[in-house]
Amino acid sequence: MTLLARTIPHAAQAAAARWGDKPALIENGTTVSYNQLWAEARAVASSCLAKGVGPQSRVAIWAPNCREWIVATLGAQICGAAIVPLNTRLKGREAGDILRRAKVSVLFTVKEFLGCDYPALLKDEDTPDLAHTVLMEGDHWQAFLNEGQGAGDDRLDGLLAQVTGETISDIMFTSGTTGAPKGVLSVHGAVVKMFYDWGERVDVREGDRFLIVNPFFHTFGYKAGWVACLVRGATILPMPVFDAAKLADMIEREKVNFIPGAPTIYQMLLIEQEKASRDFSSLRVAVTGAAPVPPSLIYRMKNELGMERVVNGYGMTEHGCVCMTPAEASVDQISASIGTPLPDVEVVCADENGNPLGPDQSGEFWVRGYGVMRGYLDDPEATAETITPDGWLRTGDIGRIDANGYMFITDRMKDMYISGGFNCYPAEIEKLLNDHPGIEVAAVVGMDDERMGEVGKAFVIPRAGVELDPAEVIAWAREAMANYKVPRKVVIVSDLPRNAAGKVLRNALREVAD
Repeated sequence: MTLLARTIPHAAQAAAARWGDKPALIENGTTVSYNQLWAEARAVASSCLAKGVGPQSRVAIWAPNCREWIVATLGAQICGAAIVPLNTRLKGREAGDILRRAKVSVLFTVKEFLGCDYPALLKDEDTPDLAHTVLMEGDHWQAFLNEGQGAGDDRLDGLLAQVTGETISDIMFTSGTTGAPKGVLSVHGAVVKMFYDWGERVDVREGDRFLIVNPFFHTFGYKAGWVACLVRGATILPMPVFDAAKLADMIEREKVNFIPGAPTIYQMLLIEQEKASRDFSSLRVAVTGAAPVPPSLIYRMKNELGMERVVNGYGMTEHGCVCMTPAEASVDQISASIGTPLPDVEVVCADENGNPLGPDQSGEFWVRGYGVMRGYLDDPEATAETITPDGWLRTGDIGRIDANGYMFITDRMKDMYISGGFNCYPAEIEKLLNDHPGIEVAAVVGMDDERMGEVGKAFVIPRAGVELDPAEVIAWAREAMANYKVPRKVVIVSDLPRNAAGKVLRNALREVAD
């Protein structure tokens, strides 16, 4: 039996002891060994101490996938702090809300990414607990590192010894039906075990070249990304922005073996391969899960991209990963199913009273086990609504489990739709749209889109005396919210369909013709 590290930084320490000078990370032609990555993490931890970071602190990271993101996380966690990842698509208002509610004291960020100046976005935000903003680039980053005592700081071992499997590792904010993002409290021990087991299920091997285009602010890029690499001995290849041609170049140049991502990534790789002859012979495993995968795409991934395995699965911020398709799954099972539960994860389909249902009976997925979050940050009511007294996590997703234990999702209770691999929550988008000075009420639903999977469609009632222009509303939304949340279509209406209690009937809105 493998003896697992008790925390994420302990896993990095163990990786350095076990794999030493082997490559832990390759970025822009630079190779970083496991020893070097651990030394850099310790140096960051020492500088974090100089900024007042310690147990119970919250440290936010608002940046694209990069080496500094990883060592900043590890450094903060060595000190006993919890990290708060921020979506790089957020606008200042959205980020400011999270920084305030999480009481973040230190923010690691970059000056510019995809045209956004993150510090500038926050200049009008009230963030009373934010004492320090650290730019993770150039002279700014070096100046921060110079504030500490380096990797040899003798205070670090004592601090790390105090970090346990039950210490909060991160607070990841996820939206929901209330319209306000909720902070999910996860612990180190659950993350390490879950993504070690995840790596076993999806066949991450020691020495694999693991390309991570999924954003680090998301479970898929962070936990089922570089954390999985640390515990399995794979080499991290971070990619800050998805670009199909650059991705193809990286696969050829770095001999990539392993790629997780939404189905769109593989469709784009196939297009790149059709444009010009590409050497994708190193590819072995593709992991998806952000959207359904047509059987035809799976066959093409195997036959044209040379993938030995294509793996589908299902997870959520409140539990990380729930299930993945096993090695013996057929193409039809990979396409239609989300797989079977990971070890030590208990799943049932429950009726409206919480009673377990039999094979192929449709109900809500309930999950129980070590991976269930410790609750929502400062929100006992939402926690109690989501986790039952006997420890079951209500996922809000409707599905069935067949006689062989394979899980199938059939519907979403929470009205969420997935746009380009990002979860979109209508209530949150509506709350943001209602800040528009000319909008009285907004209702948002997802509509099918060939490229993005789904996109938002907003129905808005103007305020009295206001004439709204749909194009102006969309332009306003682009300034007010992350771009994946922006509705692609706005319909001006005088009323919305409602039930007897006054609740908007989203199903009726979905049936409205374009």
